[in-house]
Amino acid sequence: MKICRTKAEMRDTVRGWKREGAAVALVPTMGYLHEGHLALVRMARDKADRVVVSIFVNPTQFGPNEDLGSYPRDQVRDLALLDGEGVDAVFIPDVEEMYGSGGDTHVEVPGLSAILQGALRPGHFRGVATVVTKLFNIVTPDFAVFGEKDYQQLTLIRQMVRDLDMPLDILGHPTVREADGLAMSSRNVRLSSYHRGQAAILGKALAAAEELAGAGPDIADLDRAVRATLATAPAADVQSVDIRDADTLAEVCGPLDRPAVVLLAVRFGTVLLIDQRVVAPAP
Repeated sequence: MKICRTKAEMRDTVRGWKREGAAVALVPTMGYLHEGHLALVRMARDKADRVVVSIFVNPTQFGPNEDLGSYPRDQVRDLALLDGEGVDAVFIPDVEEMYGSGGDTHVEVPGLSAILQGALRPGHFRGVATVVTKLFNIVTPDFAVFGEKDYQQLTLIRQMVRDLDMPLDILGHPTVREADGLAMSSRNVRLSSYHRGQAAILGKALAAAEELAGAGPDIADLDRAVRATLATAPAADVQSVDIRDADTLAEVCGPLDRPAVVLLAVRFGTVLLIDQRVVAPAP
């Protein structure tokens, strides 16, 4: 497994593979890997001849009061896990290598950046879109794999790729969950034991939504059912519950007559967790 710490080294590595006719897949991460990340790696391996994983805690997607400094990191463990999965190369730039000094160009998808999590975290998705564009330009993958847990991010990246005619396919992997239904996340390690137990309510609320959706309920009734389930966990500080069109994230109302995505943002202590599930009426 090759470790690349500069853009030039990463580019040279991929050029060599492409001269041999190899298809390349990229899995962008911020490190502190768990089974959810490894599932993305396995999907990438199934789709491509060579797999690159990037590890970069991107400062431009964190707000001034967010957890950049405390974001968990364990590069030695990450590299061991990736080596065990047969990853071909890992791109680990530092901030100076990634951004240099004096950069003043940003990528933004205005509509999707301003709603939902974007409204709660101004500037977050501009940072995501910019760093992902840079990674695509550096690695030049044929495929890139993202988790569906960050559903708004996945939707935004797909639109960015379409709008800018980027020559790669974006693959989404279903959310990987713990035994109690909590979505795997690098932030879970920061939950106290009490909050970790309480956080399982997210999966239960989404399961309740999925069950109710089969009957084609009114969107307002679906929203109330999700909030009622979340209210049974005393530590769940609900930041937002949104039900949107599964393809466009446009607002929906009235009877559920097509697939919709239920998006949750709930704080447990100091840790903000997000989760999602696509639900649909029965055929």
